[in-house]
Amino acid sequence: MERIKVLAGNAHLDLAHEICKCLGISLGKADVGKFSNGETSVVISESIRDMDVFIIQPTCNPAVNDNLMELLVMADAVKRASARRITAVIPCFGYARQDKKDKSRAPITGKLVANLIEVSGIDRVITMDLHASQIQGFFNIPVDNLYAEPLIVKYIRKNIAGDRVVVSPDAGGVKRAKLISDKLDAELAIIHKERKKANEVAGMILVGDVSGKVALIVDDIADTCGTIQTAASLLISKGAKAVYSLVTHGVLSGPAIERINNSELKEVVITNSIPNADKASHSDKIKIINIAPMLSEAIRRTHHGESISSLFADKS
Repeated sequence: MERIKVLAGNAHLDLAHEICKCLGISLGKADVGKFSNGETSVVISESIRDMDVFIIQPTCNPAVNDNLMELLVMADAVKRASARRITAVIPCFGYARQDKKDKSRAPITGKLVANLIEVSGIDRVITMDLHASQIQGFFNIPVDNLYAEPLIVKYIRKNIAGDRVVVSPDAGGVKRAKLISDKLDAELAIIHKERKKANEVAGMILVGDVSGKVALIVDDIADTCGTIQTAASLLISKGAKAVYSLVTHGVLSGPAIERINNSELKEVVITNSIPNADKASHSDKIKIINIAPMLSEAIRRTHHGESISSLFADKS
C-alpha cells in the first residue's frame, strides 16, 4: 500500500508488528522514550509528509498515563511533520470506565481524554469494544468502534462444545451477551451484582437456568477478576457443568492472576488488545485471541475509504 505509514509507541509493540505483518508493510521509524527528567520524547525518524499515518497505541496498563502521553506527543510530532491524515488506533481505550458522574464532584475523565486526543491533531480514532458506546459522542471526530464479538464467537464454536448458556455478569453487558447468544443459538442468563465500591462485589443474583450447561461469561473488561471469580462460583453452585470467561480487554491488575488460578473457571479467554503474554505465562487457564488481523483490515479499509461496518456483517 502506498502513502501509508504505521507508527507505534511503547504500549504494545508486539501488536504493532503483527498488524504491519498482516498489512505487508514495515513498522515506521519513531524513537519514543523519555528525557532524564521523565518527560516524553518523540522523534519521527523518516519522512511522513502527505502520508496517511496510523499510530498504534493502546492507552492501557501498566502505564496508562505514560501511554496516553506518548500518543498525544506522537500525534503532535506527526501533525508538525505534515502528515495528510492521522488515525489513532487505540485497541484498549483508557479511562473508558470514567464516562459519567457517578458521585458528587467526580470528573468525567473519558471526555477529558477525548478532548486531549482531538486537540493533539488526531483526525480519526479506531478502537475496540468501548466500555460504553456513547463514548463515541465525546468526540467531534469520527470514531470506529470495532467489536471482538465475531472473534469470540469463532473461538467458542471451535473450542467450547456442549449445551451452552451465555451469561452477562451485569445488566450493562446484556446487549453484548444477547448478540453472542443469538449467534450461537444458546440460552441467555444474567447476573445482577451489587458493589460495595469499585473493584469490590458485595453480592450476586442469577436470573436464568444454567443447570447441566456450559456457562460462558462474556464481558468487555476483566480487571481484578473479582467479578468473574465470584460469578463462576455462583454458576457452579447453580449446576453449571463448566464455566468459561471470554473478555475483550484483559486488564488483569492486582490479584487477578491469583484469583483466576484459584477460581472455578476452566478458561479465561482474552484478546491481545493489552500486552499480557507475561501474565498469561503464570496461568494455564488464560488463552489469547489475536486481534491484529481485524485491526489491520480496519486500517486497510480506512486507508482506501471502504466500509468498516461490513467487517461485522452476520456471516453465520
